[in-house]
Amino acid sequence: MAQLLVIEDELVLAKNIARYFERQGHTVAVVHDGETGVETARELRPDVVIVDFQLPGFNGLEVIRELRRMDDEIRIVMITGHGTINLAVEAMKAGSMDLLTKPLSLASLDEVVQRAVRERAGRTMLRYYQERDNQHASVHALIGDCPQMRQLREMIQAVAASEPTDNSPAPPVLVQGETGTGKELVARACHLASPRASGPFIEVNCAALPANLMEDELFGHEKGAFTDAHARKVGLIEAADGGTLFLDEIGELELSLQGKLLRVLEDYKVRPIGSVHDRRINVRIVAATNRDLAAEARAGRFRSDLVYRLSVFQVRIAPLRERGDDVLLLAQEFLQRLATRYARPPLKLEPATAAALRRYPWPGNVRELRNCLERAVLMQRGPVLLPEDLGLSAPEAPMPAAPVRTVVPPPPISTRAPSVAPLDSVEREHLLQALEAHGWNVSLAARALQVTRDTLRYRMAKHGLQRNER
Repeated sequence: MAQLLVIEDELVLAKNIARYFERQGHTVAVVHDGETGVETARELRPDVVIVDFQLPGFNGLEVIRELRRMDDEIRIVMITGHGTINLAVEAMKAGSMDLLTKPLSLASLDEVVQRAVRERAGRTMLRYYQERDNQHASVHALIGDCPQMRQLREMIQAVAASEPTDNSPAPPVLVQGETGTGKELVARACHLASPRASGPFIEVNCAALPANLMEDELFGHEKGAFTDAHARKVGLIEAADGGTLFLDEIGELELSLQGKLLRVLEDYKVRPIGSVHDRRINVRIVAATNRDLAAEARAGRFRSDLVYRLSVFQVRIAPLRERGDDVLLLAQEFLQRLATRYARPPLKLEPATAAALRRYPWPGNVRELRNCLERAVLMQRGPVLLPEDLGLSAPEAPMPAAPVRTVVPPPPISTRAPSVAPLDSVEREHLLQALEAHGWNVSLAARALQVTRDTLRYRMAKHGLQRNER
């Protein structure tokens, strides 16, 4: 239920409003002048304020302005016996969400108050989630003490400090790293550390949609631009105006769209589909990829001029296997968060488990580590995390040395060395046989091969294995 404040100098009306909403379970405070109303609001922090226009001392408009300065999220409804268009306009400008005229219908007031309560709750919830997400996405949330992570945090601060002072678009950023290293987290950190933190952060996965749909998502369209265009649609580039546009998996973007994106980066204008006019935008573009864009450009799959344009700032995220003891810092952090999330007692790392975490190569990087620990927390059997609880594949043991013995070599038959298949082709064929034997079920194939699912997926991607291989 909500906390309501009624500021009304007509005693009978104020009493009736309070009684009506108290019957619904709301808490209602009543005052009869504007100055007292502002002081009461400062003390109670109500969800909704119902304020009359004609009041002793401050009038309703002055009260609304004071309340707005105090709390921008508060929902305000004005009531008056002298409703005019000019007053309605002034009330809306001051910050009232609605204006009702006397004689007042309590049913109409109830409808407005219910809407105000829903809006207030929605805004509060949205702010909570935004603050929670921002807390885990700031520069300080990038856990690690290795030289690479210290250098990464310094680079993000440099990116944030590069914001132009003339309110022009900021230079683009290219984030490079393997899958699972946290490229989105770095992109958000670049956004939150900059003066654009209060603006929108719009994320686009360039691999998620085909080229024709991706163009509509990025640039939007005008009404009537095509058969189903019944209304104007704002594109995501325009929606990010004043903030940051994060283009994840930029290496997957179609060549036709790469040219249009290059034009955006050159003059920071967008033209919706079906429009004849450009719209100027002020946005920082952060792109991320796990590919070598320079190599992609040499192969003709990516525009070299777009590579140069995106690479004003290049941010590289080191894979987890190169970060030393950072894996242990991350593990401790994840175990604490996951224990809180699932209401489980926190798990402790014993030395053997820490050694296993340190020794494993983590082909899926930080994402694989988190998934591994989440599974361990959900399946925990005691207060200590044991190495077998991680479910990691054992490191490959070296072949045992052959016993030393004297061997008389046979006479040579041929000077040609025997043909030996390359290791990669042998591994690829072995993986293919295991996948086909289990109907391409990755979990079953990984279990048969005695590796984790993430390790198998990593090797499948390495060898380009797909279901229609044979």
